Amino acid sequence: MNYITVFMGVIFLILGVLIGVAFLTLLERKVLGYIQIRKGPNKVGFVGLPQPFSDAIKLFTSEQTWPELSNYFLYYFSPVFSLFLSLLVWMVFPYVTNLFSFGLGVLFFLCCASMGVYGVMVAGWSSNSNYALLGGLRAVAQTISYEVSLVLLLMSFLFLIEGFMFNDFYEFQKGMWFIFLGFPLAMCWFSSSLAETNRTPFDFAEGESELVSGFNVEYSGGGFALIFLAEYASILFMSMMFSVVFLGGDIMTLYFYLKLMFMSFMFIWVRGTLPRFRYDKLMYMAWSSYLPVSLNYLIFFVGVKFLILSL
Repeated sequence: MNYITVFMGVIFLILGVLIGVAFLTLLERKVLGYIQIRKGPNKVGFVGLPQPFSDAIKLFTSEQTWPELSNYFLYYFSPVFSLFLSLLVWMVFPYVTNLFSFGLGVLFFLCCASMGVYGVMVAGWSSNSNYALLGGLRAVAQTISYEVSLVLLLMSFLFLIEGFMFNDFYEFQKGMWFIFLGFPLAMCWFSSSLAETNRTPFDFAEGESELVSGFNVEYSGGGFALIFLAEYASILFMSMMFSVVFLGGDIMTLYFYLKLMFMSFMFIWVRGTLPRFRYDKLMYMAWSSYLPVSLNYLIFFVGVKFLILSL
């Protein structure tokens, strides 16, 4: 394959994701504004459309401070690492040109998702602040809890499609979407996605009320902006994953992107509706509810697949 074509594809993908992130932040502020019976950003430009770009300019040009006792190298590069992982995982997006839609796309996604917690953990530890460290430790414990069931949920459908390519999900959902086949799994996946992206009601790593903003408390300016970009790029990706795995996944249609936008809206709607969970309740829910459900569905789907193959 022509390397220039691949390079241009990657550049366009990254630009598309970053522009999508910019307008996702605007959508969030607008939706949360109307949920709280107030106006969102509406002063900058036409109905506030340039607001995300003015915020980005403000953040990247403001003064960058760092704690004197911090581990400077790790403190400086952990936001860069987080954003790199959030953009790297987009390489498995099922392109029309099969640019990076390699045979083990689902495994690549799981590897990148598991690595994401290191950015949060190192950012919290290297800040040399008690609040930041507590936020990082919470993120690690949270990840261990829900990622087990997250993988098992995905494995149920991998047994059905017998492959690790995202394109296979589209082929197998031409007759019926997987959300109708396993609605409880879809709901478990969505709430696990909220925990994966550190969103309300599972934003323990960023518990503003008890941790003074959590793991990113010592970051300002560009470093904070990179952490912010990484979180919202992950939200867009998990919305895309839900659309591919449960809602058909035909990326050639405008309909797919409307589904992606609706799932991103659901992330925002949950934030405007639900209070933060108590920390031990997430642990209990992940181990006592989601794990048994995902294991039972996995056994059920394996049985269904053997039945189909034996007929």
